[in-house]
Amino acid sequence: MGTWCRMSPMDQGSGHGMFEILGISFNKTYDSPNPRRAHSIMSAEDINAGKRSYWPELEITGTIRNLSPELWKLQHLTSLYLNDNNLSRIPPEICRLEHLTYLDLSSNKLRSLPAELGDMIILRELLLNNNYLRVLPYELGKLFQLQNLGLKGNPLSAEILSIYSEPNGTQKLLTYMLDHLTVNCPQPEPRQWVVLEQPDRSKPIAVFTVMCYNVLCDKYATRQIYGYCPSWALNWEYRRKGIMDEIRQYAADILSLQEVETDQFFNFFLPELQRDGYDGIFSPKSRAKTMGETERKFVDGCAIFYRTSKFSLVKKHLVEFNQLAMANAEGSDNMLNRVMTKDNIGLAALLETKEAIFDNGAPADPAAARQPILICTAHMHWDPEFCDVKLIQTMMLMSELKTIAEESSHSFRPGSHAPDVNSIPTLLCGDLNSLPDSGVVEFLRAGRVVTTHADFKDLCYSTVLRKLSSAEKSGDDFTHSFKLERAYDNEVMPYTNYTFDFKGIIDYIFYSRQHFRQLGLLGPIDESWFRDSKVVGCPHPHIPSDHFPLLVEFEMQVGPSPVNGLTRSLVHR
Repeated sequence: MGTWCRMSPMDQGSGHGMFEILGISFNKTYDSPNPRRAHSIMSAEDINAGKRSYWPELEITGTIRNLSPELWKLQHLTSLYLNDNNLSRIPPEICRLEHLTYLDLSSNKLRSLPAELGDMIILRELLLNNNYLRVLPYELGKLFQLQNLGLKGNPLSAEILSIYSEPNGTQKLLTYMLDHLTVNCPQPEPRQWVVLEQPDRSKPIAVFTVMCYNVLCDKYATRQIYGYCPSWALNWEYRRKGIMDEIRQYAADILSLQEVETDQFFNFFLPELQRDGYDGIFSPKSRAKTMGETERKFVDGCAIFYRTSKFSLVKKHLVEFNQLAMANAEGSDNMLNRVMTKDNIGLAALLETKEAIFDNGAPADPAAARQPILICTAHMHWDPEFCDVKLIQTMMLMSELKTIAEESSHSFRPGSHAPDVNSIPTLLCGDLNSLPDSGVVEFLRAGRVVTTHADFKDLCYSTVLRKLSSAEKSGDDFTHSFKLERAYDNEVMPYTNYTFDFKGIIDYIFYSRQHFRQLGLLGPIDESWFRDSKVVGCPHPHIPSDHFPLLVEFEMQVGPSPVNGLTRSLVHR
């Protein structure tokens, strides 16, 4: 049997270019993956000089009917050409070649394909032309990165060929197949509750839970972004049920939500959660102000919900980063062109506790039961190239929270001379789109960040940002006045955002350390579920968002009795 095998070389400096497969030895190689690719033969001089070839591409051409199992051990391959042979089947073990981006099986005698082909998710080209295929495994729909699917010359059904022949037929066919693929993987096991401390039962304490959750708004949930998820599982009507089921399962007392569309807040989240004993506030991103009524419905924003049996709303405060950037630009081109053009927001709610929040009995002084608490949610700019914008948005947020806290502190203790921002218990939740080692997290946790931090990208913000710093003379640092701690550390939750392209921590809950103790928190989804179920990213039919909700139980210390509760100069609006 005559066989021709080529391998595309990459010089490695030592070794030799010989390779044995199917019982035959070859030293033929090629160096171009295109149809007119050329091959070269390593000379004896190259071999004697210790020149080494690394071949990520392999071609086997001839009258091959069977493939050696040794082939599936070549897991370094990126291209495999098995076209123009007499292969009647491809074994499931082909999925072991997990680095393949190009696979040509054209002009064989294939009548079926292994479902395991669908696990080769980095394939960009799959050529199956001129075989005897009548059906395709729906698992091919999982090949969401596939750009070219060759099916010509196969006796496929009229329905499949009709979809394939349409403009953008490859993508339409992949969507069709993924949508018809039965979801066989089980639901993930319930996330485990991690107990950190026991509540202090010796005195009245306020115990409550807080959830932070980016729910992934409908307009971002597209197959172009999340091609690994069936379109029916991206549909808002399907996902919103899963989101609400998750919210209800954990029944947090305070909900901090991001990417809530305006229309969905008023027509879904608010009425649903009001039936469950919540009330809430919302604000869309700043762009909504420039839009008509119809377009404004689809602008996403931030929402805060609170259980009305435990909290009442005193004041709502919107933080618009583009407006603050314009007010503080002082002629800075970078502030105007980089920061002001991003319309992210923060949303704060000044709440007051009710007696129902207290474990072990309410305080003896009824007025002491009315404790103020400042809740903030935020959604920072997403683009990693704009780490300076994220950090500046965070600085502006903390500056605004300082103003809110000082106003609240003055009303809470009208006799005090200097308002103290740390006298108001504060929780900051949000999708900060920043990793744990970023300037954003360093600034929040340490209370300072150097003016020369790499995240500022040497863009000369120092002068215009000085007024946002809490200290008048802060030297080489920008500072804020709050004493915050992070609720989750990296070991507890390895990622809060889980997609094919990115898996990491970008969602956070920060709390004022002198007022709160963490009693417990919700652990991660078991990593074995992702591995065993071959889940490459979220959303997923079992997981409605690409973010996982954070949930923390806090114990809040009861402070000095307020004078008539919070002074009503803080108008509820």
